[in-house]
Amino acid sequence: MDLPANTERVSARTSTKINQRIAEEAAARVAWHAEHPDAIPRRLAQLDREWDIERTLEANAASLSLLGIGLGATVHRRFFVVPAVVTAFLLQHALQGWCPPVPVLRRFGFRTAREIFEERLALLAATRAGQRRGGSLERT
Repeated sequence: MDLPANTERVSARTSTKINQRIAEEAAARVAWHAEHPDAIPRRLAQLDREWDIERTLEANAASLSLLGIGLGATVHRRFFVVPAVVTAFLLQHALQGWCPPVPVLRRFGFRTAREIFEERLALLAATRAGQRRGGSLERT
């Protein structure tokens, strides 16, 4: 079984078109913020609160599992299949970086922690570049 590197699991299993769209959207945000440096702190705060795809999968899986357990215990035993399927999807995702919800979430724009971190680094670099330009203008 081919097990991709942890940081590449999701993007390696996502279509090139979707990866490219996500990267282009991030680049456009960074470019806009480079022109509007006073908005960078607000964007950095937004990135701190952004849920990456892993957290989203975990929260949805836990919710569906609890729902399945509750329905299995109170309505019909047949609902116990829901947590079993969700657990299988989580295991598949842990090993391969892919499970059926991943393509859907990626289409909705959910990013990996690494993609979010890369946008953060680019914004910080834009901040430092702006400070250097501002600093050199003050000295002349």
